[in-house]
Amino acid sequence: MGADIRKLVVVVDEIRKEMGQPVVPPARRALAMAVIANPYAGRYVEKLDALIDIGEELGGLLGAKCVEALGIAPGQAESYGKAAIVGEAGELEHAAAILHPKLGAPLRKAVEKGAALVPSAKKMGGPGTAIDVPLGHKDAAYVRSHFDAIEARVSDAPRANEIVVAVAVTASGRPLARVGGLQKHEIKGEDGLR
Repeated sequence: MGADIRKLVVVVDEIRKEMGQPVVPPARRALAMAVIANPYAGRYVEKLDALIDIGEELGGLLGAKCVEALGIAPGQAESYGKAAIVGEAGELEHAAAILHPKLGAPLRKAVEKGAALVPSAKKMGGPGTAIDVPLGHKDAAYVRSHFDAIEARVSDAPRANEIVVAVAVTASGRPLARVGGLQKHEIKGEDGLR
C-alpha cells in the first residue's frame, strides 16, 4: 500500500540579509510536506507496517522535492530534518512509524550520503498546526553552524484521519553563524558526528 497523498506543499526560504548584514551567498532552506491519509485512523493496530513503508516512499519523494526546489545537485545539500503531525484520530506512534524505521535511507540517497542521524520531531494536532522541523548537518552532527529549524504548517491539515509529513533540506547553514565548533570544511563525515 502506497501513500494516499491529498496534497504536496513545497516552500523555499532564502535569507539575503540578517541584522542589516548581507548574507552572501543567501542561506537557503527547502521544506516539502505531504498530507496523507492515515490508514490506521480511528483504530488501534499492533503492527504499523503500512506506515513504515509509507515513510520509505516519502523519504525519497520529499527529499528529492527539496533538492529540486533548491536547484542544487544532491551532493550540495548540507542539512536535513524530518517531522510529522498526526490528526486526532491517530496516535503519536503513527508519526514514529513513518519517521524512524525507513524514511532515512531514501532521504540520504536524495541528498547523497548523510552520515549523521536525521533530526526529527512529532506531535498531534488539527488543521493548521505548526511544527518546527529540526535541522542538522547531514554528515556531521557537531557542526553548530547548521543547528537550525524551519516551521512546517499546512493550513487545512492534518484533518482527523490525516498525517502531515515534512522533510527539510538546506543548501547552507544559518545566516552569519559565528558560535564556533566544528566548521563544515573540517568534516570527515565518517561517524556522523565529526
